[in-house]
Amino acid sequence: FFGYIGRKGFLLKEILEAFFKEISGLYYLTRETLYCTFIEPCKGKPIKWGPVWIQMEEVGVKSIVIVFLVSFLIGVILAFQTAYQLSQLGALEYVGALVGVAVTRELGPLMTALVMAGRVGASFTAEMGTMKVADEILALETMALNPVKFLITPRFLAIIIMLPCLTVMADLMGVLGGFIIGVSTLGIEASSYINHALDSMKVKDLVTGLIKSGVFAVIIVMVGSYMAFIIEGGAEKVGQNTRTSVVVSMILIIVADLLFTSLFYFIT
Repeated sequence: FFGYIGRKGFLLKEILEAFFKEISGLYYLTRETLYCTFIEPCKGKPIKWGPVWIQMEEVGVKSIVIVFLVSFLIGVILAFQTAYQLSQLGALEYVGALVGVAVTRELGPLMTALVMAGRVGASFTAEMGTMKVADEILALETMALNPVKFLITPRFLAIIIMLPCLTVMADLMGVLGGFIIGVSTLGIEASSYINHALDSMKVKDLVTGLIKSGVFAVIIVMVGSYMAFIIEGGAEKVGQNTRTSVVVSMILIIVADLLFTSLFYFIT
C-alpha cells in the first residue's frame, strides 16, 4: 500500500515539475516578446512593419469570412434558444437585449478567440515549428538575429491589433443574426428589437469584450510560438505540438474568460 502511494506521489511530483517548467518557459518567452515589441523600439531599435502588415493580412483579413459566419450563426442560435423561454414569460421583445449583451460581452470575444486559436494558433506553431526542425531558427541566431524579434514580434503585433477588430465585427454580425431571426421568424417588430437592444447594451459591455480579446490574443500567439520553439526531433513533432498548441490555447482562453468574467461581475 505504501509502495503504491509512493509511486503515485512520485508521478504527481513529475507532473508538477513538468507543469511549472512549461509555465516558466512560457513566461520567459512572453517577457522576451514584450521587451522586443515595446522596449527595444524606445532604445533605437525600431520594428520593421513590413512583416507586421503581412501577418495582419494573414491573421485578420483572411479570417473575416469564417468569423462572420460563426458569429452570425451564434446570434441566430441564441435568438432561437432565448425566444422559447422569454415567450413563456411574455417578454419576447427582450430577445434583442439578451442577444446584444451576450454577444458583445461574452460570446463575440470568446468565439472569435476560439476560431483564431484553431486557425491562427495552429498556423503559428506549424510555421515556426517547421523552421525549428529545419534549423532555420538556429541559422537566425548564427547571423546574430533575435528569433523572438524576427519571428514572434510581427505575429504578436498583428494579432494584438486584428483580434479586437475581428471581435467588433463579430459583435455586429451576432447582433445582426439575432435581429434578422427576431424580425423575420419570431415576429418581433424591428423598432422594438432595436430599442431594447440599444437600451441594454452599454459601452462597458463592448470595452470588457475588447479587453478579453486582447488577453486572448496574447494567449494565442504566445502558446503557439512557445510550442514551436520547444520542438525537438523530426517533423512528426511539428504535428504533435500543433495539436497541443490548439488544445492548450483553447483551455487557457476559457480559463481566462472565466477569470475576467468573474472580475468584471464584481467591479461593474
